[in-house]
This record gives sequence, structure tokens and C-alpha cells, in this order.
Amino acid sequence: MSLLVLGTVALDNVKTPAGERRDMLGGSAAHFAMSARLFTKVHLVAVVGQDFPTSYVQFLHRKGIDLTSLAEADGETFRWDGEYKKEDFNKALTLATRLGVLEGYLPEVAYEHRNIPHVFLANIDPELQLKLLHVMNQPKLVGLDSMNLWINIKRRPLLKLMKTVDLFVANDGEARSLSGENNFIKAAKFLRRVGPKFIVIKKGEHGVLFYSDQFMFSFPAYPIEKVVDPTGAGDTFAGGLMGYLSKAKKINKKILKQALLYATTVASFNVEGFGMEKTASLTITKLHERIQQFKKFISY
Repeated sequence: MSLLVLGTVALDNVKTPAGERRDMLGGSAAHFAMSARLFTKVHLVAVVGQDFPTSYVQFLHRKGIDLTSLAEADGETFRWDGEYKKEDFNKALTLATRLGVLEGYLPEVAYEHRNIPHVFLANIDPELQLKLLHVMNQPKLVGLDSMNLWINIKRRPLLKLMKTVDLFVANDGEARSLSGENNFIKAAKFLRRVGPKFIVIKKGEHGVLFYSDQFMFSFPAYPIEKVVDPTGAGDTFAGGLMGYLSKAKKINKKILKQALLYATTVASFNVEGFGMEKTASLTITKLHERIQQFKKFISY
């Protein structure tokens, strides 16, 4: 089974207490794909500018990610400058955002990919997410991510989109902002009433909460001694989650727990290096080894 993701491919400038990196490969779709590729074939839908390094295109190809629907447009690639302070790695301080070719972008999906059964709408304008979903032919499972920017300025199209998806992934701040609830269970119930049958609330270093009408459960985060760069951790988490679910023959409580276990664990690798330093070299064997360690950690 294969998986299609729409989102951003970016060039990131990031500063953390561990150091600084410039023009790193980033973006929601790129981080998602680097994680999901461990489980399934990933088809990436995004746009880059003329300044996007050929070496990054070749790198994504080498990782087995299909770039048929990666467009190149006149102008600059989307860029994000961010900083993390030692006292709070859970929140990024945005120093600058340059949309570049994202302005005026309309996603185009190769005709042969419109029947792909699993679709993830990674963080990007919800109106673009809606446009992509309209060209897909009755996907089996649709996941969605967003951010506070879209919650604040495009709440109506986001809520409209949420009525059509199966899985919604949000961090704690986004869940609170969208629902108006401080309690995570109340927030999850609000989000479920909007439409998605599966709600996942990421709580950073405090783990993850899953909610559905039938059951809910929570996992802690995998314990990491030294966090280097959290950029893309949420997208990496989503890639592990959707990647695992895309190869499942059915979705039930057991499968969802396993998927969230894998998602949490693959995200733990992401934060140990800048950008994709750790996830690019990650193998399914290494992931399984850490999964076993994690199971011992949470067993009782």
C-alpha cells in the first residue's frame, strides 16, 4: 500500500542551545515523508523554488520518496527561521517566514496517484488541503495536521475540511486554541464532534493522547537525555503514525496503539539531531530496537 502527502518542502535556518544550522532541508511534507518511508511507499506533493538545491532532490530520491508531484516554480523556496530556547524546547520562536513560491501555489497530483488509498494533509493552508482532497478518488484513510496560524486566520475552511477527514493530529496548543478547552479530554471530544473519528493530541515531552468514540489511551514520550533540535518532530510523528496505519489490513485498538508507539519512537530520533540528521539514517531495524526499549519503559 502507498501513501500520499501534501505539505511544504522548505529551507530552514534553525538555532538551538546545541548549535545553529542554515538552509537545512525541512518542511512538513519532507519530515513526514522521511519517517513514513520506513513503512510504505511515499508520494510527495509540494512546491519548491529555483533556489532549491539539486542535492536535496537527489537525497529524497535516494530515500525512495516519489517526487513526481513535486513542482518547481519561479521564485524562492519557502523558508523558515526559528529558534529554541533552553528553558522551553516545546515552543519554537519564529524569527522569519518567507512564503516564496507557496504564494499562488495550487497542488497538482499526478493522474496515476489519484487512487492512492491513504492521504495525509500535512501542515499547509487548509484551502490547499481541500483542493487536493477534491482530486483524490475516495481515499480509504485521510489524516490532517494544521497549526495555530490557520486556526486563527482560516478557521472556517479548516473546520469544513475536518468534517471530511478520518484522523486529526494536533499539538496541545492547537487543540486548546481550536476547541477553547484547556482540558485535553474535553478538547479531544470537541474535535471529535467536528468530524474526525480519530483524534491525536501531541503533548511534546509529556507524550500523546488518543481519543475515539470507542476508547482512548495515552502514552508518555520516549525519554531523551539530550534534545538537539525539535524542528519537524510533529511531522515525523505523523509520518510514523500514517505510515504504520497504511500497511494495516484493518484499524482497531491494538493497531492504533502500535501505530502511536511507532510514531512516538520515530519522533524521538528526530529530536536527537538537527533537521533530518537522525531520521535520514534511521532503519526499521534501529526503530524496532528502540521500540523494544520503549515497551520495557512503559510496562508495569
